[in-house]
Amino acid sequence: MTTGAPSRADTNRRRILDVALTELLRDPDASMDQIARAAGVVRRTVYGHFPSREALVSTLVDGAVEAVAAAHAEGREGVADPAEAVARGTIAVWEVADRYRILVALAQRSVTMQGIRERLTPVRAACAEILAQGLEQGVFVSPLPPEALAAVHEQMLFALMEAVNDGLLPARDAGPSAAVTLLAAVGVPASRATELVAKLTA
Repeated sequence: MTTGAPSRADTNRRRILDVALTELLRDPDASMDQIARAAGVVRRTVYGHFPSREALVSTLVDGAVEAVAAAHAEGREGVADPAEAVARGTIAVWEVADRYRILVALAQRSVTMQGIRERLTPVRAACAEILAQGLEQGVFVSPLPPEALAAVHEQMLFALMEAVNDGLLPARDAGPSAAVTLLAAVGVPASRATELVAKLTA
C-alpha cells in the first residue's frame, strides 16, 4: 500500500515550520506576520496551523528534541568506552543543537520551556546509563548518582548554548568545549579529555 502525496495543508505546514526556524534564527523576535510573509502565505494560514507564536515555537522545539535524540543515539552507537561515548554523544548533539540554540532562548521566554525537560527524558536516561557504566568501571568519578549527573550535563549544555547566544563563546568552539567540560565534570583528567576530543574532532 502506497501513501499519497502530501496534502496542500501538510505542505504549507512544513513550509511554515521551515521558514519560521530560519526567520527566528535570524531574528528571535520575528512576528507571526513576518513569518507568514516569508513563507508566502497569509497570516490566517499560519494561525490555522499554529494558534499562537508559542504553539509554533513549541512545535519547533519538538522537532529540535527529536533531532537531538537521534544525534545522541547515533553518536554513541557501538562505542564501548564510556568516556568516548560521552564525548561522541556530546559532539553529535552539539552539531544539531547549535542550529536550534536560539529556540532554547525563545522557549525560556514562553511556556514551552516547562516541557523541555520532559521532552528530553529519553536522552537524559540514555546519558544516565553511560554515566552509570563509567562510574562502575572507575572511568568516571563523582559523588553524584548517574541520574543527577545526567541532569547536570543537560543543564551545562543549556548554559553553553546561552553562552554562545550571548557572544561569550564562539559557536565553532562550543561542541568540543562542551565535550571536554562534560568529561571533566565526571572526573576525567583534563589532559585525557582534551586528547580524546581532539582525536574525535580531527
